[in-house]
Amino acid sequence: MEYKGSSVYDNKEFYDHYMVRRHRNESPNKLIENPALFDLLGDIDGLNILDLGCGDASLGEELLMRNCSSYLGIDGSKNMCEKAAYKLEGSLGRVQHSSLEEYEYPPNTFDRVVSQLVLHYIEEVEQVMEKVYHTLKPGGEFVFSVQHPVLTASVESMQGGKRSNWIVDNYFSSGKRIEPWIGEHVVKYHRTIEDYFLSLQQAGFEIQTLREGTPRRENFETEEEYERRKRIPLFLLFSCKKP
Repeated sequence: MEYKGSSVYDNKEFYDHYMVRRHRNESPNKLIENPALFDLLGDIDGLNILDLGCGDASLGEELLMRNCSSYLGIDGSKNMCEKAAYKLEGSLGRVQHSSLEEYEYPPNTFDRVVSQLVLHYIEEVEQVMEKVYHTLKPGGEFVFSVQHPVLTASVESMQGGKRSNWIVDNYFSSGKRIEPWIGEHVVKYHRTIEDYFLSLQQAGFEIQTLREGTPRRENFETEEEYERRKRIPLFLLFSCKKP
């Protein structure tokens, strides 16, 4: 069975295993992706923020702690939305159950739109980028991460266990990939760095900066793990602005 979009997270067994992996202390999301993402987000004090593919709203909790004015998380998984609603209870944050494609994107509403590791699940990502542009206020920013295209190009190396290298193949053949992940088959869409860059430009964005999640020594307990994480890029992040 192939799972598209966020549907795999409503498979309870997959969801339970994923949550353990995602929140472990040595998670590369915590050690590599989050530091880069918050660098790009900058000061969010007093801002209205939309989080596309919010998951369990772990990011939302952090943004609210950093004094954003409001937070709305969107996710297509019922399991994730239930967990997010529980976490956000009593706060200025809220969650809405919707796919990214079907969400209405009210015009000129948000100061920041953020998305963590979600857009590589979206087939028509250009349409989502256009809707993000529409929902941002003038001067608003879109900050997002995806799996690095080095990883999404080929699934040949997806055999589990710790790896220190990766097979890159069919890099310039953008499109659907079926990835074996946590015992299931998940549909993702490979795009090159150039693909992402041009799609953002075509949507009207000014690209401010690009990051590849360079590991930082102070975030790792051992030199061995730090050196291992320097070998393969895991994340690609963009910061762009609506003029």
